[in-house]
Amino acid sequence: MGFLDHSTNNIIIDAALTDLGRKFLARNDGSFSIIKFALADDEVDYSIIKKFGRQVGREKIAKNTIVLEAQTSAELGLKFKVLSNSNAVLTRLSKLQITSLNTDASFLSMTKGQVSGNNFKTVTVEQTISVGLVDTEFVDNSFTVIMNDRFLTIPDKTKIAVTATNTATYMLGRDAQKTASGGGKLIFTVSTRSLTDETFNIFGNYGNKAMISTIITIVGVHSGAVKNINVQISKT
Repeated sequence: MGFLDHSTNNIIIDAALTDLGRKFLARNDGSFSIIKFALADDEVDYSIIKKFGRQVGREKIAKNTIVLEAQTSAELGLKFKVLSNSNAVLTRLSKLQITSLNTDASFLSMTKGQVSGNNFKTVTVEQTISVGLVDTEFVDNSFTVIMNDRFLTIPDKTKIAVTATNTATYMLGRDAQKTASGGGKLIFTVSTRSLTDETFNIFGNYGNKAMISTIITIVGVHSGAVKNINVQISKT
């Protein structure tokens, strides 16, 4: 859903069903029902407030921000959802930090599924905050993990959805032990699939068809914090 703010001071709501919504609507069996909604500020550049101050920055954002139109693809819309919190003096939000990739590199280095040992990696994600403890309303008790189902999988975990573009979504519960900041901790194992030479020829990197680059996205369900992990899958 996009909000188009016109110079007439009227707000026009541009609503569009996603591909999944159209699928449910096409069933015509009563399964299509809108029971909740979410808002996002994907278009807002908050560095403007840092540059011009809170008052002037807010005015510049309101007048100059180009609002995106409604997206029919659920993968493209609502990347940065707006959060609600009852703490009126909240000054800091938590973030997700990768504390273990089972590798010394800044990215996750793996091999295709036929190679034993390096095609399984353990990922540890911790919810942290710069000062103090994570607000109780923002403690992540579960996490959404999104990856390309064509290349990667989480063994023994059930996908809650797979889109037409092979984007798989998992919902994983946090570890029993919280972080030092009182936030949630997520530990999971990711594995490569048994990729063929043809897959590398089609999806391999430009200039290096022996390597496939992809991304794992982790989202805290309560905090809305997002962390991306770069993954490099080697053919040999």
